[in-house]
Amino acid sequence: MVANESAQAIEGEGIAGDRYAMGKGKYSRSPGGREVTLFENETILALKQEHGIELRPQEHRRNLTTEGIRLDDLIGKTFKIGDVILEGLRSCRPCRYLNVMSKKQVFTHLTDRSGIYARIVSGGTLRCGDEIDII
Repeated sequence: MVANESAQAIEGEGIAGDRYAMGKGKYSRSPGGREVTLFENETILALKQEHGIELRPQEHRRNLTTEGIRLDDLIGKTFKIGDVILEGLRSCRPCRYLNVMSKKQVFTHLTDRSGIYARIVSGGTLRCGDEIDII
């Protein structure tokens, strides 16, 4: 995982260059919309404060790190980030593989706060600092 200042969101596919957009993700053939995944920066801060675990945004294995909005509130709603329109689908479940990749024991601490999946309704460019607005 690498940090980028911007990314292209492609309707029906995902984030350009992402493993799921390229069909190389473990669950690429599974139904359920893994076009975009979002993770709260507040969770990163809570891991540090509550458990002394420093998880960087590049380590959580989601596409976007958000701040200032409760992601579960976006489930079932259409929202806009920059010029991209998304639909919140469901909560992500934490993955034990994250412990392996990050070399940190975070799995059990991410239950009920491991981000959300979203579908791209209308593609475009996502940029760091874009606001999230419910439509």
